Amino acid sequence: MMRTTRRRSVLRRRRLGLTDYRRRLKLLRGLKPRAVVRVSNTRTTCQLVTWAKDGDVVSVTVTGSDLLKKYGWPENFSQKSVSASYLVGFAMGKAAMASGESEAVLDIGLAASTPGGRVFSALKGMVDAGLDIPHGDNVLPDDERLAGAHISDAVAAAVESTKNAIEEAY
Repeated sequence: MMRTTRRRSVLRRRRLGLTDYRRRLKLLRGLKPRAVVRVSNTRTTCQLVTWAKDGDVVSVTVTGSDLLKKYGWPENFSQKSVSASYLVGFAMGKAAMASGESEAVLDIGLAASTPGGRVFSALKGMVDAGLDIPHGDNVLPDDERLAGAHISDAVAAAVESTKNAIEEAY
């Protein structure tokens, strides 16, 4: 006679809605590094992550705060706007190319895949930096939005100067 329940225990990160394990497994089966993009309340973060038996290994990380500290992004500008996300992706792509990586797969996690959004602007930055990431051109934002022209001329000038600073660093 059976005395225990036959329920399967659900993993904690799945139960809390933090990880989609089915999507993660599909990304890991490709055996390519993952270009992880996360947008928080204050900044955009891009990482190049590879799988290891003991846990994921992060080889390159660039955040919106790095734009301020290293590349001269103005302090009063957003660190998670479409333009800032593009620059964070561009800096991460340049750093990944400098570390010897040339291809990756985009991992957006549980973020909404809205065409032209901040996640895809970071993708555009990585592709412009030279990383080979499979994507469709219909999801990328317009060049006008990436340059910050839709916000103001000051943002457009800051994007251009920050992009030049990133290129000089690598």
